Amino acid sequence: MNVNEITAELRARLTEVQAEIARLEQATIQPLSAKFSDQANDLEELATNKGMEVQHIHEAEQILAALARIEAGQYGECDVCGGDIAPARLAALPTATRCIKCAA
Repeated sequence: MNVNEITAELRARLTEVQAEIARLEQATIQPLSAKFSDQANDLEELATNKGMEVQHIHEAEQILAALARIEAGQYGECDVCGGDIAPARLAALPTATRCIKCAA
């Protein structure tokens, strides 16, 4: 997989993640049920949605950082040792910032 393919894949995933963040944000602003007995379920769903939103925000930040590294010509360089990150690792985890040795 070349850098152009990875860039396209990252941008497509970023679009998906941003749409999911927007959906979850909408879900968190819905009022609680009028019935007290249903409010516990509403609050549990709210907590679940907030947790998922935080995970998606973190993923979006990782994707944006990877796209910035691509723009800067530093994509595929290990943040720790400065060596190359294996292409197979980048294909499996396009947001990787460390080589296998440094990630272990």
